[in-house]
Amino acid sequence: MRAWFVIAGLVMLTTLQGASAVDFSTVEFAGKTFTVCRVNVRKEHLELYHRDDTGQPFKRFDRLTAWLLPQGKKLVFAMNAGMYHADFSAVGLFVAGGQQLVPLNTASGEGNFFLKPNGVFVLTASGARVIEASEYPNLHERVVLATQSGPLLVHNGRLHPAFREGSESRLVRNGVGVPLPDAAIFVMSDVPVNFYEFATFFRDRLHCPDALFLDGTISSVYSTELKRNDFRMDLGPIIGVTE
Repeated sequence: MRAWFVIAGLVMLTTLQGASAVDFSTVEFAGKTFTVCRVNVRKEHLELYHRDDTGQPFKRFDRLTAWLLPQGKKLVFAMNAGMYHADFSAVGLFVAGGQQLVPLNTASGEGNFFLKPNGVFVLTASGARVIEASEYPNLHERVVLATQSGPLLVHNGRLHPAFREGSESRLVRNGVGVPLPDAAIFVMSDVPVNFYEFATFFRDRLHCPDALFLDGTISSVYSTELKRNDFRMDLGPIIGVTE
């Protein structure tokens, strides 16, 4: 295992590399720290999970881990992957194993999910992408997995127009950005941040031209490498890497 530090102004990066399927790092940016989980989608098995064989939502990483073990799969990384209703069903599009289980949601409403433009994290044979929800019907490739959430943090290099630099609405938040088709970067803030700070981190530090907010408050990470098994409250959709 190797560790190195890069210090430039207020930016510090600590990366741990080893046998793990995911590259983890702790990144300091503008005085705040973030846990960054980089997945090579060409090499690793990234998958969305929601319910077990009986139709019961997993809700917690422990239950997902226990369900995977008899299949010979070990969960090495996971994160909550989108917003959900009171019955734990996904609010928006949910595609797992190539099957659409919940359709695209283009309705208007209250709350972060409906803060347009919202978006979709999608994986196809061409790799990973974050796209605006309205662009999803125009995809002509087979979709392996997709989860819809909102708002879009960054789209084509631009921050969401509703974000304000001085906003006092700060929460622990998580999201996903795509710098290249081969890579999906999942991030959780280690401290409360507002949307502007979170989106700027994806764009300016991680160089992601497109990034999607997944949730706040409930934001949780599972990692065997980091020895983390967060639990803040029961979860809906979960995204993870197995080996």
